[in-house]
Amino acid sequence: MTLLVSLCTIFIVDQFIKNIFLEGFRWRGEYFSLILTYNKGVAFSMLSFLDEYLKYIQLFLVSGLGVYLLSERALLHKYALPIGIIAGAAFSNIYDRFLHGGVVDYFFWHYGFEFAVFNFADVMIDLGVVIILWRSWREPKCAQ
Repeated sequence: MTLLVSLCTIFIVDQFIKNIFLEGFRWRGEYFSLILTYNKGVAFSMLSFLDEYLKYIQLFLVSGLGVYLLSERALLHKYALPIGIIAGAAFSNIYDRFLHGGVVDYFFWHYGFEFAVFNFADVMIDLGVVIILWRSWREPKCAQ
């Protein structure tokens, strides 16, 4: 249940935020700006040359990982919250690719250096990975 709730929550919140930018909201600040962009690739626009194929590749990879996790019930149960967070964010970004032709990004850091434009889902994927790493590092290690 935790997995499904976190997946749906992240998906809905991310799409809600993106819709604000799709409706025209923009803001330019001294340190960062909130602007609408479409990322045709993955992180830092890598793999954008894959064009229309990228969304199907990502859908296949995320679905394949889902099938694997269904076969590893203990792992799925142990990390239900972070897996749900990651899955909700991943599906939201993939949904963007089908609906808008690219991932809707909007947060642009430009103070001191220019950083890639990203979105809430990207941050949630990072958060989910950090939670998994934190939990796995905190586990007691078996004597070898």
